[in-house]
Amino acid sequence: MKQRILFVCLGNICRSPAAEGILRDLIIRRGVTDLIEVDSAGTYAGHTGELSDPRMRRAASARGIELTHRARQIREADFERFDRIIVMDDYNYEDVHRLAPSREAAHKIYRMREFFTSSRYHYVPDPYYEGREGFEIVLDLLEEGCQNLLDELTGKRN
Repeated sequence: MKQRILFVCLGNICRSPAAEGILRDLIIRRGVTDLIEVDSAGTYAGHTGELSDPRMRRAASARGIELTHRARQIREADFERFDRIIVMDDYNYEDVHRLAPSREAAHKIYRMREFFTSSRYHYVPDPYYEGREGFEIVLDLLEEGCQNLLDELTGKRN
């Protein structure tokens, strides 16, 4: 049965589409596209329909990852469609938790930090108001977290 993963951040233009792109790239490279589906959304609707922030697209592209997702807002139906909803920070966690239609649905919500093994970060910082380095830090964190998530989903642990 296919696992469905939804990444969530505030505007769905930096962190969550980057996580989506990174995990999608890892899924393709590992050859498990038939096992895992990935998408992303935001808690804020103000960027709906927009491509990812150009700075994030450039930083991801330099790592060989193309971000083509168009921003959308998370909706209650996502709790039925997805097996895991992975948020980037505690603010997103609280917002998504309030949207959960039931306790059972709320159990689908995870923090991205749960998939970090070596990070000094307890969340994925929002790079929107940061310089180039902020986007690189976010990509480093997401690469580690997505690799660990994929290992867990496929039963592979190093």
